Amino acid sequence: MEPSKPKPEMQTDGLVRKHKLSPSAMTDRLTSAADLFVLAHMGIPRIGVQDWSLTIDGLVDRPLKLSFNELLQRPKHIVETVHQCAGSPMNPTVPTRRIANVRWAGADLAELLGEAGVNPSATHLWAFGLDHGTFAGVEQDYYLKDIPISRLGEGDVLIAHELNDEPLPLEHGFPARLIVPGFFGTNSVKWLSQLHLSEGRAESLFTTRFYNDPSNGTETTQPVWQIAPESIIVSPAADSRLPTGDREIWGWAWAASDVVSVEVSTDGGGTWHAAELEPRSQRSWQRFSYRWPAPQSGNYDLRCRATDIHGETQPADGARNAIYSINVSVGD
Repeated sequence: MEPSKPKPEMQTDGLVRKHKLSPSAMTDRLTSAADLFVLAHMGIPRIGVQDWSLTIDGLVDRPLKLSFNELLQRPKHIVETVHQCAGSPMNPTVPTRRIANVRWAGADLAELLGEAGVNPSATHLWAFGLDHGTFAGVEQDYYLKDIPISRLGEGDVLIAHELNDEPLPLEHGFPARLIVPGFFGTNSVKWLSQLHLSEGRAESLFTTRFYNDPSNGTETTQPVWQIAPESIIVSPAADSRLPTGDREIWGWAWAASDVVSVEVSTDGGGTWHAAELEPRSQRSWQRFSYRWPAPQSGNYDLRCRATDIHGETQPADGARNAIYSINVSVGD
């Protein structure tokens, strides 16, 4: 199917990518909008609120069309959540550490779908973005992702118009974007224009060609939807020189579901030590810390690995959520 909206003028064309914070700079629980990474596959469209609307159609009893003012009048829901880029679809096993923890606010999608009346035969929600152009040599009239209906039933999926209590910036999807907490950012469609309920997945560049991972070493693939367990060390910073004496190693851990344990290694993965881990609030990342007792002078390979409530843990390598490691030296 084709989207129901005309293509807007593009403010910038082509891939837009900004990675603003290194792990050692991620010291705040809430990432500022100014420090939030940006990735737009085909550029950034120019959209005015007077011309914008959101259509909900497909396998629904009562199709909806909302103006921006009508969206603002809906009850506002707030979700604080990890927001993570899945990395390059051309190099899906390369970790990028494009990660943030932010507060989104907007209308509850479940409430809107309740008004529309979703047909029981619908299995997926197709989300159309107004950005268009060329990616990987392929011309696209729109950005399209799909979300399984089962995820929508969990709640907390938003049509967001605020980021950290301020209006959504243009580069992050103004006037409104889809937010699917616990899913990689590629699924949270920016510059949202249409939600289409369908029986089956959407066939598009960003759903069935890119953003699909091999499934358990087989020839089949699975969509890049849920965020896998991951963790980073914030302090000490990579390549830093530390004085001798006890030292705190701390960082952040996250996943689609709760992280239940984080382990830290100071010898390149030879031995692992349990870190203290705070509980999760909403969908936020979780702080962990480990007291490193009086290390002797020398060079050290520090690592961390997270395990979620389902027992899934970070692999050593070969995946976008591979174990994070840094080198430090100790000596007065």
